[in-house]
Amino acid sequence: MSPTAAAPKYRALKFGVTRVAVREANGHTYISAKQALEPFADRLTDRLLHWAEHAPDRTFIARRRVNADGTRGAWRYVSYREALHSARSIGQALLDSGASVERPLAILSENSIEHALLSLGALLVGVPYCPVSPAYSLVSQDYDKLKHVVNTLTPGVVFASELARYGNAIDAAIPADALVVIDAQGERSRKLGTTVTLDAWLATKPTAAVDAAMQATRPDSIAKFLFTSGSTKLPKAVINTHRMWCSNQQQMRQSMPVLTDAPPVLVDWLPWNHTFGGNHNFGLTVYNGGTLYIDDGKPTPALMTETLRNLREIAPTVYFNVPAGFEAIASAMQHDDALRRNLLSRVQMFFYAGAALPQPVWDSLFTHAEKEVGERIVMTTGLGMTESGPFAIFVSSHDVKAGDLGVPTPGMELKLVASGDKTEVRYKGPNITPGYWRNEEAIREAFDDEGFFCTGDAINWIDRHDVHKGLRFDGRIAEDFKLSTGSFVSVGPLRARIAGVGAPCVQDAVITGLNLREVGAMIFPLVPAVRKLSGLPDSATLAEVLASAPVLAHFQTALNQLAETSTGSASRIARLCLLADPPSLDHGEITDKGSINQRAVLAHRAAMVDAFHGDQLENTLKPQASASALQN
Repeated sequence: MSPTAAAPKYRALKFGVTRVAVREANGHTYISAKQALEPFADRLTDRLLHWAEHAPDRTFIARRRVNADGTRGAWRYVSYREALHSARSIGQALLDSGASVERPLAILSENSIEHALLSLGALLVGVPYCPVSPAYSLVSQDYDKLKHVVNTLTPGVVFASELARYGNAIDAAIPADALVVIDAQGERSRKLGTTVTLDAWLATKPTAAVDAAMQATRPDSIAKFLFTSGSTKLPKAVINTHRMWCSNQQQMRQSMPVLTDAPPVLVDWLPWNHTFGGNHNFGLTVYNGGTLYIDDGKPTPALMTETLRNLREIAPTVYFNVPAGFEAIASAMQHDDALRRNLLSRVQMFFYAGAALPQPVWDSLFTHAEKEVGERIVMTTGLGMTESGPFAIFVSSHDVKAGDLGVPTPGMELKLVASGDKTEVRYKGPNITPGYWRNEEAIREAFDDEGFFCTGDAINWIDRHDVHKGLRFDGRIAEDFKLSTGSFVSVGPLRARIAGVGAPCVQDAVITGLNLREVGAMIFPLVPAVRKLSGLPDSATLAEVLASAPVLAHFQTALNQLAETSTGSASRIARLCLLADPPSLDHGEITDKGSINQRAVLAHRAAMVDAFHGDQLENTLKPQASASALQN
């Protein structure tokens, strides 16, 4: 911005934590918020009971009904009173089934009203539940991860939203001694074991046993299990207690005071088997008496139109998404007046997580908002993980740039530990998991000698002269590597640079070059964007699209720009290729939220990496920048 340019105007947003305390001890740096953590509920269901009493008719959750032709039509609404009534019936049925901590509830379902009610019923009576990734049942071909989940949990009850879709997975992985609860629609026979309909459970009359079980549930009782994505090993079952979940919700309220201004309204697709959708967003709805509109869209070519449809109709007060979602929304706003008008009408805050948001997408959202409402909507972000509830670090002002993280939430302490050329951030607080279910070895590896959880995330200061601005993301310790020259390659920032320069055609980049002399980048393209850029007919294969002159020219230009702005061999992309084969779920290359697992891709495609660096891979691009730029 030039010295005479007016400062941009932002829609008012208060930040709860703006000052931190920093101390040095034992050769490490410790950071905490100066704001103390306020009291929080003992159990998440205490908040459900509160809202069922004080706002019984307010909509808790809504989802579009399925029409006869399979499309989605009018909204179905469930109030807080209705949710509690159903949860009590389900809780009684769970008790009658013998479900327990040792035999918990496993949920095989996408986000749905039934999924939500089963979750609340389990929470109410102290039966832990686990939302299992639908992809483990519907996308996977070998069901290995589903079998691992079942063997780890030994569920006593399994819910399947549609037995017609989940039946094969149940036959392959669910033992006969587990009761299978099915939605009344789409029934089919099960090869082994007993089934019962959810309607029958909802008709169960609750007894005093439900209230007794609820009172017996303590803050340290297990609320749910969430499985990690399994980046390096099989997924681990992260224990989530009521204390962990409720303290994290109070931390969010204090860091994001917008949640307390009025009951939040969410339009959200983020899957509940992940902590972002299942703990952060589902939890903040219950805790703050909000309304959650389930979005059956997703940031994919086939499903994004449903998200855009919902956002034209329902105006959220806060909006959460992953970078790919915001990128699609920013693109659609260029020509969709109704979307722009409704989405921006009352949203107080945008929030992204899950991957780096390219600055061009960020800037595009600002431009659309300034044009439509005369002010920017603050884009916020932070850092967290399944093991932290997930909320841990949040920005402290509207002056946020791509990569900024912010400051610790109240009640949590950060520990900064040197790790080679990087600095790892570690967590301690009431929102941190006590460990992994039935995995003592993983627990020992996860915590240091002071009880801090070792995140593996690298950070640095936004401004070393002003610690109150907080921290910036500096990649994952495990992803970084050295070239044969000894130069250290920082993968996270490099991926963010590639995504920014290559926008809007980059889904993600996998960085190569371990023990080699130069860095390479293997690009997973954003398919709709490269198809549009190619100008080829829809019948063209993706390989043909990626080999087209316009697409190659776009990436050659991006590669040249990256070379011109690099500062040495560890930051210069010396070769680039485009991947026509999508990332594989069965090989752990991608999560169902769309996050790419660098290490899994490199391991599964080792032969391709060798061919890439051996100049044996077609369509490998190399910089064509000036000699002076390449000599830096």
